[in-house]
Amino acid sequence: MAGVSAGTVDRVLHNRGDVSAASLEKVRRVLDEINYQPNVFAIGLARKKRYRIVCIIPYYIAYDYWHAVAEGIGRAAQELAPYNVTVSYLHYRHADEASYRQACAKAPDEECDAVLLAPNFREETLQLTSALERKGIPYAFIDFHVEQTNALCYIGQDSRMSGYVAAKILMRDFKPGQELALFLSDRKRSPAEIQMQRRMEGFMRYLTENHVGLTVHDVVLDKQDAEANRRTLDRFFDACPRAVLGVAFNSRVYLVADYLHDTGRRLEKLLGYDLLKRNVERLKGGEVDYLIGQRPAMQGYLGVKELSRHVVFKRPVDAMKFMPIDILIKENIDFYFELE
Repeated sequence: MAGVSAGTVDRVLHNRGDVSAASLEKVRRVLDEINYQPNVFAIGLARKKRYRIVCIIPYYIAYDYWHAVAEGIGRAAQELAPYNVTVSYLHYRHADEASYRQACAKAPDEECDAVLLAPNFREETLQLTSALERKGIPYAFIDFHVEQTNALCYIGQDSRMSGYVAAKILMRDFKPGQELALFLSDRKRSPAEIQMQRRMEGFMRYLTENHVGLTVHDVVLDKQDAEANRRTLDRFFDACPRAVLGVAFNSRVYLVADYLHDTGRRLEKLLGYDLLKRNVERLKGGEVDYLIGQRPAMQGYLGVKELSRHVVFKRPVDAMKFMPIDILIKENIDFYFELE
């Protein structure tokens, strides 16, 4: 069907190289046309080949963002078990450079066929990906995309567009004279907070295009010191009564929402990210108006599946798989799910 030799087809199917670009395109076109699926059961029996994917993600606790990622990874591993695919983990503490460096240093020495990486610090990530490339180990990113690498694919949101959409939603009922509060991490300039910084870039782009002259306040919170946050928020709300719109660019909008709940203060609109249990409780309670979901379980699931598609099934993989920018409100949160 492709008009090439059986040997050429064999080299394409088994990714052995030495195929011209024109022949490669002809064979792939036919494979897509006939929806070719290799008999991986037979391949596994014939080769007795086992595949191992190492997943490098932060440590997690129940109901948090990375717990959902791990659930998705586990779901994919379960489905791929008949094909001799297993997954293992290297964990690190998020935003802890030493912990991340340690995990990255271990990864190239792991006996594995592919790596799924939730990147944190840029320089350590580039060192790891260079080491993997030297060993010929394919890798994929979830949650955050690091440019200037040769990742097989990225699975996650477009961070800047997510921030842009967040601003458009939050500002749609804006009234002249209102002011905006950006509730930021105490590590907002940390190289570990690039995700938050990119969301802010998109958010501020929308404001620059549509709300010139808007008064914007930075309110820096500590993710661990609740008493310090209470004092910070007391001072802020007393000094800035016109700041009635608020946004948090990370998973901790509950820090603000808990304060509002405890003090009886209100914001006209408050937006945050991620469907953590505490965030969802405050969404249902009315302290948070919007949550943007990133489908973390789907990211973990697709990360393992796409690496397996490449390594086991020898099929091409799209370089980008952007997650939807899901907007959740209290009226639709109970109907939301990622994986059945």
